[in-house]
Amino acid sequence: LFSLLLVAPSYSGDYKKFKKGMTAAQTGDWATALKEWNPLAKEGNAPAQYNLGLMYRYGWGVLPDSKEAVRLWRLSAEQGYVDAQYNLGAIYEQGKIVTQDYKEAVRWWQLAAEQGFVKAQYNLGHMYRHGKGVPQDYKLSSRWFHLAAEQGDAQSQHNIGIAYYKGDGLVQDLVYSHIWVNIAMSNGHELAKENLKIIENKMTLSQIEEAQKLATECVKKNYKGC
Repeated sequence: LFSLLLVAPSYSGDYKKFKKGMTAAQTGDWATALKEWNPLAKEGNAPAQYNLGLMYRYGWGVLPDSKEAVRLWRLSAEQGYVDAQYNLGAIYEQGKIVTQDYKEAVRWWQLAAEQGFVKAQYNLGHMYRHGKGVPQDYKLSSRWFHLAAEQGDAQSQHNIGIAYYKGDGLVQDLVYSHIWVNIAMSNGHELAKENLKIIENKMTLSQIEEAQKLATECVKKNYKGC
């Protein structure tokens, strides 16, 4: 769910310290990572706050401390650091290390999604589809799934295809349903192959041929404007 990221802070001095900490972390030298990142985090460096949060969450070189992880991620997220925003959304949705709060999960995922974070876009689509933390809204659900689908997310591509099939938040359209489910299948989605058969059973041969042609064009456009 979470990962360490190498991100260049704003100042060259910070970058050297951050990079030294990253190099140490990648070799399992958590003591050095802590030494380099802790001062940066106290100075308000968002990437360092984020990575320290990971260390405390998983006990990498420090005693596990979920509360400290959440505190650090919140500091990072409040500065607009997208990975921290996503993580906060995830922990509020899961409700394991904080009290479960779908509204708070949506709030943080919304911020991350608006920055183009594909996993947050997919998760927002899921929350709107099922009415978790927000009123159920198929149109908004499809909007977020579509944005994630354009970034190549197979699950979102499949969901958009099913939304076109059912007419959930979109005008029902079997051709566009086929396009997106077919693309999802090519990107490894497990259910897409079987669902594609179901969709094709309701289509004419000419519709299937049109959908296949449009899917090829969509892939060439990197899923944009499909």
